[in-house]
Amino acid sequence: MLIAEVFHSLQGEGELTGVPSVFIRTSGCNLRCAWCDTPYASWAPEGKLRLLPDLIAEVDAHPATRHVVLTGGEPMIAKDVRPLAAALRATGRHLTIETAATVAPDGIGCDLASLSPKLLNSAPDPVEHAAWRKKHEATRWQPDVVRAWIDAYPYQFKFVVARPEDIEELEHMLAALKREIPRHKVLLMPEATSLEKMRSRAAWLGDLCKARGYRYAHRLHIELYGNKRGT
Repeated sequence: MLIAEVFHSLQGEGELTGVPSVFIRTSGCNLRCAWCDTPYASWAPEGKLRLLPDLIAEVDAHPATRHVVLTGGEPMIAKDVRPLAAALRATGRHLTIETAATVAPDGIGCDLASLSPKLLNSAPDPVEHAAWRKKHEATRWQPDVVRAWIDAYPYQFKFVVARPEDIEELEHMLAALKREIPRHKVLLMPEATSLEKMRSRAAWLGDLCKARGYRYAHRLHIELYGNKRGT
């Protein structure tokens, strides 16, 4: 399978923020977010073809780390992602799958489904990327797929928020699922690839979280390392 990078770091987002983890980032995505912070796995996919035993060996090189994260790009479109997930869980590690929830799980091994449906703020430029804009908008929100994930796995929602009005959109999306979604399972992250931008949005987003009962989710990797690969 095509792998953009494998690295050992601290989980920077979500309920497991700060937990040492090995990240396997697949290359390739069925969306094209305007603010994508990993273009080398989406807009211009790159990487190396890796065999499953090699990936497991790289994870095993960090025996004290008991968490693994499959991320992307969109890992659910990666060739052989299901055998990889099964092999990772067979090592006894906790497996998080970070996905935009546009592809059904179909029984994939997973301990935490980290679901990040994309809001309108993610849409690419309608002039410069007209074809991708159309595809992105038709793909980014798949409520039946999201229900398949939350009905089968422990989950968290991570929404990338760029403006206060995004809250109304995500609340309509959650309501459309017709499921009881606890507010503490919904994490709101400021859209930012720089520390300055993240902090500038933190105050009003934090206030919105307090008012609505959601969890504010800082992005630890940007705080610690900046926006760079391997973190």
